[in-house]
Amino acid sequence: MRLIRNLLAVGTVALLLATPVQARPTAEDVTSLWYRLVLELVRHTPTYTPPVASRSFAYVGVAQFEAVASGAPELRSLAGQLNGFSAPPPRPDGVIDEAVVVQAVLSASIRSFFFNTGPTGQRAMTAVEAKLTAEVAEGLAPDVVERSRAYGAAVATHVLTWSKTDGGAVIENMGFPYEYTLNAGPERWVPTNLVRQQQAPLLPNWGNNRTFATPSGKACPVPPHPAYSEDPASDFYKEAMEVYQAKAALTPEQTVIARSWSDDPMLSTTPPGHWVSIARQILERDAAPLAQQAEVMAKLGVGLADAFIGCWDAKFQYDLLRPVTYIRRVIDPTWEPLLNTPPFPEFPSGHSTQSGTADVVLTALFGEDFAFDDNTMEPDGLPPRSFTSFRQAAEEAGISRLYGGIHFRAAIALGLAQGRCIGAYVVALRTRN
Repeated sequence: MRLIRNLLAVGTVALLLATPVQARPTAEDVTSLWYRLVLELVRHTPTYTPPVASRSFAYVGVAQFEAVASGAPELRSLAGQLNGFSAPPPRPDGVIDEAVVVQAVLSASIRSFFFNTGPTGQRAMTAVEAKLTAEVAEGLAPDVVERSRAYGAAVATHVLTWSKTDGGAVIENMGFPYEYTLNAGPERWVPTNLVRQQQAPLLPNWGNNRTFATPSGKACPVPPHPAYSEDPASDFYKEAMEVYQAKAALTPEQTVIARSWSDDPMLSTTPPGHWVSIARQILERDAAPLAQQAEVMAKLGVGLADAFIGCWDAKFQYDLLRPVTYIRRVIDPTWEPLLNTPPFPEFPSGHSTQSGTADVVLTALFGEDFAFDDNTMEPDGLPPRSFTSFRQAAEEAGISRLYGGIHFRAAIALGLAQGRCIGAYVVALRTRN
């Protein structure tokens, strides 16, 4: 039922965009509407697992940033700063309209990254593109419209060409290898459900992808987790017992926290989409100008993408089993976690790594002790969450995975630390003159 509601939500976005407006859309309006649609598209495009979603958010953010930065004296291009990224086409001489540029760069980029979405999503993209293309052109000279449109499209093409060489452009079988040999050993990951496709782990080579701001997926290594042991006196056993006992003693608030950050693929905006949703809510709440919106979405997207590459590199280095596997083997064969266990190794926590990155990046952009509400999960019947800082939100996202029975504590603590290391590389990018 939730999937049906999500599909209807995409149609609702298209319907809203078909409603006449009183004024020509601004570039900020165009940005808002496209990101609103993207967050819905992520929910039901089959290949959009968290790593894949993070990659698209990064490239879409960079494409818009570059198109906007060339006309904003306060902004500086990311060319030569991001790995393998060369300068995009220069802004042409003559009058350029920012709303037309943004419409062109976002529509071309999003069309490309969501080429395989379903019929409802395709209709929504068509409706958005047709409406905004017409409305941003109202009252403008034809040569201004064409010059602006061509420039936005050229920047999108440049970024899309760059994206095809990163190792993550082609996703087969929704990211699950057709052939995969599990590693031997009691501590190693094994499948946690009977779905045939998921008898191999998701995207085992994602950690080898080209990064954006970090030198490589190995730039922020993760220290080892407690040594595997089935001895009740061992640290590993104690971590497993903590997960086991947490499920039995969950408070209503802890249950809400676990579900609020569950972010399951095909049922939500995914973990990176959740942080993008938070950023979008803040930018729209504060009526942020175009330059700030472009900067935030580019840096956050880059950080989330690098976080998943770094996390996946570590996950397949350690190849650690999930709590449900250990607990059923050693403690209680009937145990069930609160949330569905994702089909890939446990350590470190992806939620934690990407949330640590988002914390550092967004704090650098908005400031320490920046309060906000998160309404991301309201459509799913969960109340808004209120936070006094991005760090508080990141730490809640991390601990939510222990409440959900998905991760041991070490994966959360060390994942947050890995994410903060990755975030520092993103903060070091010079986006302002």
